[in-house]
Amino acid sequence: MLRSLLLYLAQAAWAQKIVSNWRVTKRVVRRFVAGETLQEAVEVVRQLNAKGLTATLDVLGESIDEPGKARAMKDAYIELLEAIDANDLDAWVSLKLTALGLDVDEALCRDNLRQILACARDLDRDIRITIDMEDHTYTDRTLDMFRALRAEDGFDNVRTVIQAYLYRSDDDIARLVEECAGIRLCKGAYKEPPSVAYPNKRDVDQAYIRNMEVLLKAASNGCGYPGIATHDERIINQAKGFAAAFGIPRSRFEFQMLYGVRSALQEELAAQDYRVRVYVPYGTEWYPYFMRRLAERPANVWFFVSNFFRR
Repeated sequence: MLRSLLLYLAQAAWAQKIVSNWRVTKRVVRRFVAGETLQEAVEVVRQLNAKGLTATLDVLGESIDEPGKARAMKDAYIELLEAIDANDLDAWVSLKLTALGLDVDEALCRDNLRQILACARDLDRDIRITIDMEDHTYTDRTLDMFRALRAEDGFDNVRTVIQAYLYRSDDDIARLVEECAGIRLCKGAYKEPPSVAYPNKRDVDQAYIRNMEVLLKAASNGCGYPGIATHDERIINQAKGFAAAFGIPRSRFEFQMLYGVRSALQEELAAQDYRVRVYVPYGTEWYPYFMRRLAERPANVWFFVSNFFRR
């Protein structure tokens, strides 16, 4: 019930206005968000790199409904890519299609994304662009865009995300493995109806492990490079054991976690020579992202509430 409430509040404009005006909120938000400026994000990634961690940077923003704002977001991503290059950061980039204008005009969105991918490729660095997955109503359009950019536009530096809690994900993973696609596998952070997604955590975990093993087997044959995006230590240990049992080199996959969540575990895995990528968001549009992080774990809610009353 708490998770459902928080996910509802993540989309509620009235709640955003109230929560954003609490002085304590931004201080707590900094646990999960690198800051509101590009320079703040660069400094966070520099610190992560010094600890042996790599990153994926995300300019926060979604559901943009004006062409001008979508183009401005494209420009922000190009500025980000240039900053990664100029500061010699070990980092990739993540983005949402609705931030680039998918809800405004699909052609506009695709053109914006083409320019971002071309910029990343022209920098002559290994900067890959991951198209984040949004709620289930965007799944087909996201995968269609991803495939078109790879097959028709020839971009081999684009990746995408599959959410294990959707019933369809087994079939999606099977097809994407055939295409040797780069995939981040996550459990899923949106409130979905039981008609399209597993409502029970146990079923989600089983689906995640099932899809993870398919991706790891493909990677062992040189196909794809999966990002195992989870903070669940039991699943992480299962991935480590599965990779060892099948002789899958640690260079063929990576673990991915969120900035501000299980930081000690991130460093522990890096010390064991696993590649760990930290998802580092920044920007002024932090509210929906912040509320989804609260919804994921009760400990995050307690962190927020305890800081609120301490203040």
